[in-house]
Amino acid sequence: MPLKPSKPVTLNILDVAGNLQLTQGMIDDFKANNPDIVSSVTTSAAGAPDLVGKIKAQQSAGRVDIAMVLTGTDGLAGGLSQGIWQPLLPTNASVLTGMANYLPAAGKMQTLAGNYGVCITYYPSGPLLEYMPNRVPTPPTSADELLAWAKAHPNKLEYAQPANSGPGRTFLMGLPYILGDKDPMDPTKGWDKTWAYLKELGSYISVYPSGTTQTMKDLASGSVDMIVTTTGWDINPRALGTVPIEAKVGTLKNFKWVTDAHYVVVPKGVSQDQLTAVVRLIAWMLKPDQQAKAYDKGYFYPGPAIKDVTLAMAPKASQDVIAKYGRPEYDSLIANNPTVVPLPYEAMVAAFDLWNRNIGGSKAAK
Repeated sequence: MPLKPSKPVTLNILDVAGNLQLTQGMIDDFKANNPDIVSSVTTSAAGAPDLVGKIKAQQSAGRVDIAMVLTGTDGLAGGLSQGIWQPLLPTNASVLTGMANYLPAAGKMQTLAGNYGVCITYYPSGPLLEYMPNRVPTPPTSADELLAWAKAHPNKLEYAQPANSGPGRTFLMGLPYILGDKDPMDPTKGWDKTWAYLKELGSYISVYPSGTTQTMKDLASGSVDMIVTTTGWDINPRALGTVPIEAKVGTLKNFKWVTDAHYVVVPKGVSQDQLTAVVRLIAWMLKPDQQAKAYDKGYFYPGPAIKDVTLAMAPKASQDVIAKYGRPEYDSLIANNPTVVPLPYEAMVAAFDLWNRNIGGSKAAK
């Protein structure tokens, strides 16, 4: 791998994960500090379901304009199944030395990417319950209590369709651990308790919104009193004013964090010069001072994938948001509860399909 491209390149970056909220500052700093590597950067956004088709069309035409993709596990795995990503490792390991400093749980998320992606941001995610304390004075603390609460308060609990919602997906993948199901990694044969539970819970739910933001608005408006959430979806909407600051969160007995991460992947067909620039950018993004920017406004809280990146290292704006809208209990919840990786892509697709067919498809908001 050359240390830099033969001439400065334009990098076209596609974001299908909302990751630029966390990393735009890192990218801007890289461009400012490395004019011999990058002449300009363009960014665009798309939905993860559109990613593979978009890249394959460029590859078929022999003109790959997108040099770098920021994606979650969905786009990563979808592209892996279609063979559209080019390997970044082990060829570039000597440049990507920051990977040696991953948090243990971020390292497990890196394993999901194999040699084809590099984890750049991480969070423990959830599942968490979010509720308005004036309307839910005694929140449920177990799966049985949640079911009893939903039965006593019909249509006042809500979660979004798992295929379109991080919190919805995390709730779906977290329940097998909470309920002690046979095989939490096998939704087809190992989730008997989970599917039975969700079916019963669904009899007290009137609609499954198409995305997480709607659940936040419904909680704020009072049309529901409790929703499922994650650390980032708790902090960020309160910081943005979508949800009242006094909303509270809780966990259920036997809860484990179902972790989440964002990755950089590179389509096959990019030029050597562009690949060189992307690898140098990834190395920059893994530096501790750059990782500290991932605290952002709590969207992916905490955010850094690298060890020993404290909130005190983050920009003051991030520190101020977390001081006001973060939760002291998150530190102990993160330290004292186990983490598990999300389902592999094929199993996740199977879980979404089973949920659509047997649980929520008929009540799914369009």
